[in-house]
Amino acid sequence: MLSKLIKKTALAALFASALTASSMACAATELTMYYPIAVGGPLTEVIDGMINDFQKSNPDIKVKAVYSGNYDETRVRALSAIKGGQPAQLSVLGALDTYDLIDQNLIEPFDKVATSAEDKAWLQSFYPGLMANGTIGGHVWGIPFQRSTIVMFYNKDMFRAAGLNPDAPPKTWKEMLAAATKLTGKDKFGLMIPSTGYPYWMFQAFAIQNGVSLMNKEGTQVYFNTPAAVEALEFWRSLAATYKVSPAGAIEWGTLRQAFVQGQTAMMWHTTGNLTAVKKEAKFDFGVAMLPANKQPGSPVGGGNFYLFKGSSPAQQAASVTFVRWMTAPERAAQWSIATGYVGTSPASYNTPALRDYAKTFPQALVARDQLAVAIPEFSTEQTARVREALSNAVQAALTGTKTSKQALDEAQATAERLLKPYR
Repeated sequence: MLSKLIKKTALAALFASALTASSMACAATELTMYYPIAVGGPLTEVIDGMINDFQKSNPDIKVKAVYSGNYDETRVRALSAIKGGQPAQLSVLGALDTYDLIDQNLIEPFDKVATSAEDKAWLQSFYPGLMANGTIGGHVWGIPFQRSTIVMFYNKDMFRAAGLNPDAPPKTWKEMLAAATKLTGKDKFGLMIPSTGYPYWMFQAFAIQNGVSLMNKEGTQVYFNTPAAVEALEFWRSLAATYKVSPAGAIEWGTLRQAFVQGQTAMMWHTTGNLTAVKKEAKFDFGVAMLPANKQPGSPVGGGNFYLFKGSSPAQQAASVTFVRWMTAPERAAQWSIATGYVGTSPASYNTPALRDYAKTFPQALVARDQLAVAIPEFSTEQTARVREALSNAVQAALTGTKTSKQALDEAQATAERLLKPYR
């Protein structure tokens, strides 16, 4: 009898434990997050690992990541799912998408959900330059995570072979052109700058270096066809058309990193988000430098922010803030920067032991951060997608020679004027 009683008691305890576990699982707040995978490296493994670590310390929150291609593809998939009755609670989307997401009434500002004293301190903890694209109308709509600047990667071995100082990368357009001329030879070019994927972003870098911003702070006016902007695009075009230091035609965003690590170009402009992948793949000594200046130095920031979608329950909103705060904590920002090359989004991330030690052995990791001192917000306006498309088409038309720089930018300006006039 005693044996049977013990067995019954044990079974009852086991059943009660199963019920408790089942109740906890049912009670867990579930979040769906759309996430862009657009550059090299095993980013899905990194994000999955971070999510698993988060769930270990927050077992009452379950996060499902949906990997969706580049930023544009992710935006389309996320919004299609929401409109199709498959709600998502948060996403990492392009920082430049903020105006469109607000206009479509799709997102909630973080400052309306994150209201505690700790939350408010957290919202103030990021680099101001990275917050600019996500702070509109006095509200914080986007939290920086997968953020970048454009940097110049260069092959130090090729510099040595060409008689150039490998520790003195070009700091001006004139110096960059002179170096590229010496570095161009059989089966290799001195410089490659991608003209697909994000041509507006690369052009914005040339424009700011030539002293012109392409949009106003309110996102209601653009300056595509100013003399300085036209001059900037014409210089970019001349690298291939006149000086032959860059290949003619389109240079693909997605394959340029491979071209660099395979020795097809001595220098390339690309996102710092490729830094860790280049570090792993390059079989030569390479450097990373800030982009060269003409009238002034500068690079647009880029990359993605966390956004909160509307339609979530209060529990889901609170869980989303908990997750985003955890993902953007200094220790995680440092972990992410080391794993990918993206910028640590807060000064505190660069004071963590992990990132301090990493930078001692790999100082290239600090270049994108240091460039934030001269960085500007990524191109973003009302009707961003359509205005940006007009600009990207103009840039590609000029670079391929189907239109002059002036003609292409005049047409893009006219399109933008039509789209933006209602907002003025």
